[in-house]
Amino acid sequence: MERREEQLGAAGAGAAPALDFTVENVEKALHQLYYDPNIDNKNLAQKWLMQAQVSPQAWHFSWQLLQPDKVPEIQYFGASALHIKISRYWSDIPTDQYESLKAQLFTQITRFASGSKIVLTRLCVALASLALSMMPDAWPCAVADMVRLFQAEDSPVDSQGRCLALLELLTVLPEEFQTSRLPQYRKGLVRTSLAVECGAVFPLLEQLLQQPSSPSCVRQKVLKCFSSWVQLEVPLQDCEALIQAAFAALQDSELFDSSVEAIVNAISQPDAQRYVNTLLKLIPLVLGLQEQLRQAVQNGDMETSHGICRIAVALGENHSRALLDQVEHWQSFLALVNMIMFCTGIPGHYPVNETTSSLTLTFWYTLQDDILSFEAEKQAVYQQVYRPVYFQLVDVLLHKAQFPSDEEYGFWSSDEKEQFRIYRVDISDTLMYVYEMLGAELLSNLYDKLGRLLTSSEEPYSWQHTEALLYGFQSIAETIDVNYSDVVPGLIGLIPRISISNVQLADTVMFTIGALSEWLADHPVMINSVLPLVLHALGNPELSVSSVSTLKKICRECKYDLPPYAANIVAVSQDVLMKQIHKTSQCMWLMQALGFLLSALQVEEILKNLHSLISPYIQQLEKLAEEIPNPSNKLAIVHILGLLSNLFTTLDVSHHEDDHEGPELRKLPVPQGPNPVVVVLQQVFQLIQKVLSKWLNDAQVVEAVCAIFEKSVKTLLDDFAPMVPQLCEMLGRMYSTVPQASALDLTRQLVHIFAHEPAHFPPIEALFLLVTSVTLSLFQQGPRDHPDIVDSFMQLLAQALKRKPDLFLCERLDVKAVFQCAVLALKFPEAPTVKASCGFFTELLPRCGEIESVGKVVQEDGRMLLIAVLEPPEHVDQGGSAATWFSICPSQP
Repeated sequence: MERREEQLGAAGAGAAPALDFTVENVEKALHQLYYDPNIDNKNLAQKWLMQAQVSPQAWHFSWQLLQPDKVPEIQYFGASALHIKISRYWSDIPTDQYESLKAQLFTQITRFASGSKIVLTRLCVALASLALSMMPDAWPCAVADMVRLFQAEDSPVDSQGRCLALLELLTVLPEEFQTSRLPQYRKGLVRTSLAVECGAVFPLLEQLLQQPSSPSCVRQKVLKCFSSWVQLEVPLQDCEALIQAAFAALQDSELFDSSVEAIVNAISQPDAQRYVNTLLKLIPLVLGLQEQLRQAVQNGDMETSHGICRIAVALGENHSRALLDQVEHWQSFLALVNMIMFCTGIPGHYPVNETTSSLTLTFWYTLQDDILSFEAEKQAVYQQVYRPVYFQLVDVLLHKAQFPSDEEYGFWSSDEKEQFRIYRVDISDTLMYVYEMLGAELLSNLYDKLGRLLTSSEEPYSWQHTEALLYGFQSIAETIDVNYSDVVPGLIGLIPRISISNVQLADTVMFTIGALSEWLADHPVMINSVLPLVLHALGNPELSVSSVSTLKKICRECKYDLPPYAANIVAVSQDVLMKQIHKTSQCMWLMQALGFLLSALQVEEILKNLHSLISPYIQQLEKLAEEIPNPSNKLAIVHILGLLSNLFTTLDVSHHEDDHEGPELRKLPVPQGPNPVVVVLQQVFQLIQKVLSKWLNDAQVVEAVCAIFEKSVKTLLDDFAPMVPQLCEMLGRMYSTVPQASALDLTRQLVHIFAHEPAHFPPIEALFLLVTSVTLSLFQQGPRDHPDIVDSFMQLLAQALKRKPDLFLCERLDVKAVFQCAVLALKFPEAPTVKASCGFFTELLPRCGEIESVGKVVQEDGRMLLIAVLEPPEHVDQGGSAATWFSICPSQP
């Protein structure tokens, strides 16, 4: 055993002598792999066996491992080794040994026809690989020869065994072709050869499938073989007889799954749409399954209903355009569409009582696209036929989207609830798409139903029905411009009449209001109809996501119409924030909503509300700043800083001329006075510095502090100017004490926005030189532990060159050291760092002529850069070398 471990160890190290790969050693290694309880020994054995499989000795030991006295695990390894040698090392086999190898494989397959099935399959795969390598020149009639040899009467194996072995071989042949490593030109030749040879396969399969005496195991193997061959894109008309036989086999429960797979694969071939006559023959076969489908649904047989639905959808989805083109057959295709509609509306709640309806949703997209792609005259005809179908579809989808009863839903697992949520999203997407077909009439239809439901006094309505109709509205309004719809005012009027006694219904009410926020901005008189509902929902933790996101949308879209409601919104928001009703992310959204809201007020009002809103947090922060740092303190500090930064992200009293302009374009001046955000930042600046002094070593706190200023700079642009000198000074002290990537990112923002302003250039330049000096020192100590800092530093350098190249004119900047550090960064294994350093060089190199120091260093050290670019790195995460980045990466934004 010690000797064996030495050999395995040597093999694992790549130093095993060829003589180690003997039959005995292979068997010992397999025993170790299967039965040794020590995982290290197993791994060692597996490594050695992988080397054995590709060794020249594999040709020798493989056959010996297939001897009848060996156990199946050993025989399987022998067969696998043969396959690997044939498929990967075909060029090593002398041409004069092809026939001998073929004969040996046939012999082994015949022997294992009544032996281990897993070994038989591997041997069939090995022979299939050999056939593909020899076709078409060295073995022109490979498939026909296989059929002939296995049908020979003088074989010692019984006819059923030979038949199953042949079917296994014929099944794996197309599968091996799909995964083979054949060169592209050879693949084309072999595919053509196989297409011709299917003439030797299909008649045999038809005979075996239609023969009453064929045992079930043979017929099932026939269907799997057919399924494998049709994926070679065999002409659909050549498959007609087999497809019909497969339809007949659907009545046999044992053959059902294999039949479905074969039919779906045959119908789904990309080339099948060329054979319209065959497709038309298939429609009656599919329609003939309707009674079997209804029976399956009635009996709760989900597997059968699922399989039949797959067949109907495969025909409809893959070939709707081709079948719609056959105008004279419109009624039969409409019948197929109605059958698919039945599958969409199959009774039960997805995914608990049924899993079939989801298969159909893509079909409705496809059918609609194909109808709308026709020329106007033909489109008008099909619109007339299919508009009623799509109105029916809306009813079916909204019924399927309904929640079960509260009692039933309570028994669902969390996974089932999540699947149902995703299913409803798919329905929502489908409804949005259907709007293109039905237009405004769809909204009117939904509104009429909702109105009748809410105003009827005849019978009580279920919240599920109401919720589903609202969900339909929401699905459309989220992505379609409904501002000109004449039913939205009525819908806004109906919403307050809804009796909300359920969380799911309340959620949908909230999301529907949010989806209509743009409409409310154009019709501000209606805001008061729904805003109280939203503010009331804010106090319910179960409605956290829907209520907060809806308030944020309203505050963003309608902010200029909200001043009369501002005091109430702020008061309710403060109350829920203080009560800690919402999770952290929703608290951040709420602060963003308040930022939008306050932006529309007068400066005095903003400052008054800001004082009321953030004073409790400032007091808490002052208290935390006095305490000894600990994990709970840290969470509270990061939370407060996050609230402030999210508030300042959206609090913008200036107005862009264009919402989508870049930071280079300046905003209109503020007439009212100093910017409220700057006023607040100046008031809390010393407090933030105090917090920093205790938490400088904590990257998360530093990042949270930098986020406040970075988001404020991005939002305020020029209005942030009064803060530049003191922020530059603070950043310099921070970075000098403990270098952190977030400080470099904030410096980059300051450079981007203020470096070109003469008044701000001195503090920006001083900060730039300081962080550069500190980072260069970090490089001298070894930067490999700080890829994030190197990444951010490279982005800062690139931004400086792009925005203000004068920063590189300063004599105190060691351009040579910067260049060398950037070259070093090119060799980092992290792809983002390599990309950032390439971005720096793409800005630097074009400036050789205008900046003397840059031209000099490129001349002196350019060879170093060239070598770094051409040298592939040892390892790059997510791929990408410096050479690749230089060829594909644009200049840094």
